[in-house]
Amino acid sequence: MSRADNRADLDEDDVRVRPGKGSRPRTRRRPAHEGAAQAFVVAVDRGRYHCVIADTDGRAGSDAAGLAVTAMRARELGRRSVVVGDTVSLAGDVSGAPGTLARIVRIAPRKSVLRRSPDDTDPIERAIVANADQLGIVCALADPPPRPRLIDRFLVAAYDAELAPLLCLTKADLAGPEGILAVYEPLGIPYLVLSRPLTAGALDGLRARLAGQISVLVGHSGVGKSTLVNALIPDADRAVGTVSPVTGRGRHTSSSAVALRLPGGGWLIDTPGLRSFGLGHIALDRVVRAFPDLAEGVALCPPGCSHLDHLCGLDAWVAEHGNDPSLLARLDSLRRLLRSREGLDPVDSDEAD
Repeated sequence: MSRADNRADLDEDDVRVRPGKGSRPRTRRRPAHEGAAQAFVVAVDRGRYHCVIADTDGRAGSDAAGLAVTAMRARELGRRSVVVGDTVSLAGDVSGAPGTLARIVRIAPRKSVLRRSPDDTDPIERAIVANADQLGIVCALADPPPRPRLIDRFLVAAYDAELAPLLCLTKADLAGPEGILAVYEPLGIPYLVLSRPLTAGALDGLRARLAGQISVLVGHSGVGKSTLVNALIPDADRAVGTVSPVTGRGRHTSSSAVALRLPGGGWLIDTPGLRSFGLGHIALDRVVRAFPDLAEGVALCPPGCSHLDHLCGLDAWVAEHGNDPSLLARLDSLRRLLRSREGLDPVDSDEAD
């Protein structure tokens, strides 16, 4: 029989096909990881996530110290971000021994997320901290001078994330708090006034506010955040910078957010010094609601009012109140923020007055 006759007798069942790399059947079922350990993310550093194993009550913020574990993201997380404050599930080696690396396989639903956008015209949001209870807004009364418009931005972000705001006024040994308090005390925002040196007694009020909570500290560079953290947590060893006598700006001494356990229970999350805080991801009506002292005037505006044109009822309302300087300043702050969101009036990097 010729070779040609042999080929004629062959059919597809006689052909041996070598399976390709992508021929394995795929499934959407993911490993259950029933034995995964619950942990709290305390820092993020170049693709590595530093975590603390949660205590027996499931909350890493309780008094008992947890085991420190370094982890990486598992592939099944996809594009989901992991940030400081997240509660995660760890699989693999969770011994915390040097050189070991666990895997983050799940992220628990977040009860709150503090976000910011690159700028006011960019709606893409970036999560900064998850699961916080309150936002501590640190503002120096001098050196550098207060920046009320940056405080307003932090308040908008706090209300949007459903975080309780706390205003911490530092360096009262250099200037009095009367000007700032005249604006924010009527809004019912809790506040603390702190002078240097930060003695144990001077910090009692702040400690009481932070106890048992997950709190985030935000503020402009040079306002004294790191000094506060070091006073509250002596072994934190956060770098402390100085304010330039030429520019009046502080040097960034914290390069990333980090959660630190408070001696009395709870966590304090220190964030890098910020010179701007984009709010492009927050809807206009939510921005306006962060100015409750203007709510009566907003109610007089026509439906869909942008609060930027001649149809806005806020001008007449402020005039009815005798053009009160504090109301004028608040209206100016709101409109500058709204103009920045529209790309009409970009703010400078310091939100300075």
